[in-house]
Amino acid sequence: MNVAVVGGAGFIGSHLVDALVERGFRVRVIDNLEPQVHPNGLPPSYLNPRIEFIQQDVRDMAGLRDAIKGAEAVFYLAGAVGVGDSMYRIRHYADVNVLGGANLLDILANHQHSVRKIVLASSVTVYGEGKYSCPRHGIVVPSVRPTEQLAREQWELLCPKQENSSDCSARLTPLPTDEERPLMPLSVYAMTKRTQEEMFLTVGRTYGIAVTVLRYFNVYGSRQAVSNPYTGVAKIFASQIAQGRLPLIYEEGLQTRDFVHVTDVVQANMLALQREEANGEIFNVGTGRPTTILEMAGAVAKRLGGDPTFRPSYQCRSGDVRHCWADITKIRRRLGFEPRTVFPAELDDVLPSVESVPDSGRTDVAHIELTQRGLIHARPKGDLTRLMGPTK
Repeated sequence: MNVAVVGGAGFIGSHLVDALVERGFRVRVIDNLEPQVHPNGLPPSYLNPRIEFIQQDVRDMAGLRDAIKGAEAVFYLAGAVGVGDSMYRIRHYADVNVLGGANLLDILANHQHSVRKIVLASSVTVYGEGKYSCPRHGIVVPSVRPTEQLAREQWELLCPKQENSSDCSARLTPLPTDEERPLMPLSVYAMTKRTQEEMFLTVGRTYGIAVTVLRYFNVYGSRQAVSNPYTGVAKIFASQIAQGRLPLIYEEGLQTRDFVHVTDVVQANMLALQREEANGEIFNVGTGRPTTILEMAGAVAKRLGGDPTFRPSYQCRSGDVRHCWADITKIRRRLGFEPRTVFPAELDDVLPSVESVPDSGRTDVAHIELTQRGLIHARPKGDLTRLMGPTK
């Protein structure tokens, strides 16, 4: 089978390309070599030599049409990625993620092609907050936490249900998030991913093209771009700690995420391509296990021989959620997916590259940018350096 991997020179895409080549697929990588990911403008050294490479931006429809000629399956991983900067680079995110995806679909709707299958890379961010339960009202769907609540450093979500003309306000218990959870994206990036999902599934149904949507949770592993300060929190923390710097931990550090290894994401993609049960469906791709940000930072520090104890900043970014980890029941039952790596296993994958490629303060610059734009809430009381220091 001829397979095109759009965005195949990136972190996840390049690992997927390796797996496809190993299994005998004929692979074409289509990538624009975005400077935020590829600062030198060249295909990365880790890109599999047994593929055909085409440098192409998805926003150029004529070039994209030529690039996908002959492809029978398309993995679509291209896109601008990042919650923070999407809140002020709104046109850019809409251009790349919505218009870029629309270009591919427009080609398939209006021109001859051989594409029979598309696997779309989506994101946990489409959910917004995860799934929660109230002791009085059962399952509830909370939205964004009020700014006033964050200013009081009350981080946990409260029940929004009305009771005797006032909010219930009971503290909610986080639960694994399944695919049926209503979508409430809290960032422009998340909104563009939700739009992508809807476009791809709708066009696929209309024109008889099998589409599978995979919602990635927090992916870690080798080849993550150190040059992008908005994605890959484990990679960012490893970079900072390796340089003797303290990572910026938002809120009080007890928010939870689902860290899934890139090899398991590749496993999910291969199953989505090869199993008919995946057609027309949406699947979570995670481990089903929550990890707090403090636990993650401590694991990285221990691996690098540093002090694993940190003090959080008590700040909060717009678009951040409190708790969200995957319910993977559906992908287990339908596709036979089983995560083989559970954090912090294979954490070494994020360490060698960041030790050799300094962060150069990009995350600090990104934080300052967000602060200047009013996208950081609940600013710390007193000196930030003191609050960020080790507890010992």
